[in-house]
Amino acid sequence: MPTPPAEPTRAPAAVSAGGRIAVAMTLQNVGAYAFTLLAARLLIPASFGALTALLGVLLVANVASLAVQTTTARRIAVAPEHADRIAATATAVSVSLGTVVGLALVVLSPVLAPLLQLDSVWPLVLCGATVVPLTLMGALAGITQGQHRWTVLSVLYVANGVGRVVFGTAAMLVSATPTAAIAGVMVGAWLPVLLGLRYLRPGGLGGSRAYVWELLAGSHAMLAYLVLSNLDALLARVALTPHDSGLYAAGLILTKSALFLPQFVSIVAFPRLARARAERARRLAVGTVALVGLAATVATALLPGIALILVGGDQYAEVKPLLWLFTLEGAMLAVVQLLVFDALARRSHGIVPLLWGAAAVAGGIILIAPLHVAGVVITMTVTASVVAATAWWLSSRTPETTAY
Repeated sequence: MPTPPAEPTRAPAAVSAGGRIAVAMTLQNVGAYAFTLLAARLLIPASFGALTALLGVLLVANVASLAVQTTTARRIAVAPEHADRIAATATAVSVSLGTVVGLALVVLSPVLAPLLQLDSVWPLVLCGATVVPLTLMGALAGITQGQHRWTVLSVLYVANGVGRVVFGTAAMLVSATPTAAIAGVMVGAWLPVLLGLRYLRPGGLGGSRAYVWELLAGSHAMLAYLVLSNLDALLARVALTPHDSGLYAAGLILTKSALFLPQFVSIVAFPRLARARAERARRLAVGTVALVGLAATVATALLPGIALILVGGDQYAEVKPLLWLFTLEGAMLAVVQLLVFDALARRSHGIVPLLWGAAAVAGGIILIAPLHVAGVVITMTVTASVVAATAWWLSSRTPETTAY
């Protein structure tokens, strides 16, 4: 497989790549959003709340995939001459890691099922099975991202969204249950893997110690971020009534939309940050993400009726006055996400204690204080805002490295 040069992306190429990735990730997110919206309409609120909690579990378990992607993309970006060897290592590690994380989720399912008020362990077992293709998708995304194969990466992202909405919806039409929905998600997760299979490389784990250590450090950072960003999806199911957790789940549709909307900025900027982490590039990326989030929040505040339609319709009307807050939460989490990626590009992990500390404080408040839907979303919005401001301050004070 030919390896592209390791020169920094020129401005016109970066704009073109950004456009392609933005469209692809928009389509992916439209697929994920369409699946969630259809689930909100096909399932009763209590079942939809359960599905949202399960998707939150999947997102946290998906830390393995994100860590493989960022580690692979960074290492290929700074050492493109070793692209094939890094791809082989990423392939072997992703299979092993996905299997371990999936099995761990299966083992924990008897504990998690009653905690999430599920009728059986099977939805969690299916979540465990879904981790394997998701982690392989991470290896594929990292290989193509690190080599600036933006068209291929775009196809993978679109396939990921299409697989979820097509197979997930089909499963719910057969059986309107959270178990069926997750089964469909599991099948759909294999679609991008099958399409990108030729970019994976066979090989063993020999000589991969440095890769694995970086992967573990990146996994820790991504786990801390994903716990923080999905905390309310999980704890709302525990702290609120089933009906209110369903209302909260509807609001979270806007949170996730605002979070994913500017994600293309992180994808395109990451390889460049890994090579030449200029302060100006960081400011530009953070500013772009913040402006997109601000625009989404203002639009939601001005058009709450349309926003309500987007989250499921009149059966969720009780949450209508709070929808702009859900959007603002997602916007602030998007800024935090970009700064986490920036820290990983610089191989700096000072942000990790901040993420864990914020998650602990917010989680304690949600579980201990007598909060309703409004209290939970306000807690998360304030927490995300404080973390974003603190992470920005940390990014300007942390030493940088370009080591392979």
